Amino acid sequence: MKQAMIFAAGLGTRLRPLTDTTPKALIEVGGVSLLDRTISRLRSFGYDHFVVNVHHHAQQIIDHIAKNELYSRMVQISDEREKLLETGGGLKRAASLFRDDEPVLIHNVDILDNVDYDWFRRQHLDTEDAVLLVSRRQTSRYLLFDHAMRLMGWVNTTTGELRSPYDWVKNPDSAELDMENYRLNIVRGTTDIALNLFAFSGIHSFSPRLFPLMERFPDRFPIIDFYLQTCHRTRIYGCQKDDLRLLDVGKIESLEKAEEFIQDT
Repeated sequence: MKQAMIFAAGLGTRLRPLTDTTPKALIEVGGVSLLDRTISRLRSFGYDHFVVNVHHHAQQIIDHIAKNELYSRMVQISDEREKLLETGGGLKRAASLFRDDEPVLIHNVDILDNVDYDWFRRQHLDTEDAVLLVSRRQTSRYLLFDHAMRLMGWVNTTTGELRSPYDWVKNPDSAELDMENYRLNIVRGTTDIALNLFAFSGIHSFSPRLFPLMERFPDRFPIIDFYLQTCHRTRIYGCQKDDLRLLDVGKIESLEKAEEFIQDT
């Protein structure tokens, strides 16, 4: 069994007025809803168990799944109508819906991409707790990885803020950004360390053995907070895809580009 969680609970505020009456997951691109496109694409790679979280116009998504005979066998709902839980809290809430012997692919319902999910699944070794799909692209917030691509922290290149469970990353003697080479050069004492900067795609593979570590976290939290607070005692790695293409269909203007993106990929 290959299992996946599709985050579909968001308010879709950037897609208003469409999302005033329709949940983001059911917004159509080329006559097919974003939810159906995501499930169909992952099914083509052998995924056969899906958990979909719901909040905004939740009943519409529940009804949409219930009337599809195939979905009734493959899709379970994680209900967040009482409170929107963000990515980490949403995954924590859904923990009991997954088998504990297979990694969980995490995917946002409003992302189109060109990822080969057979390839990506092979990147998650049995010894690794999570694998984050990353790329080199322009942004202001980057994840930090060592030479072995193990997660070390996070940096905001605009504000200079550093986040890490490692004191030598969070409080270096000096830190200098080298954006030409996507590096953060850190000096701590007599040691010089270069960390690699990569942008997170929002696509990741999560081992269910991490769920117990979520018990001390609140009901609502971002998954990146979890990774950054536990990476010093877990094995969380980055996986670089040089030719990664992503389209965030969370904005009205990107809907116009979505059909062209689908045809090209």
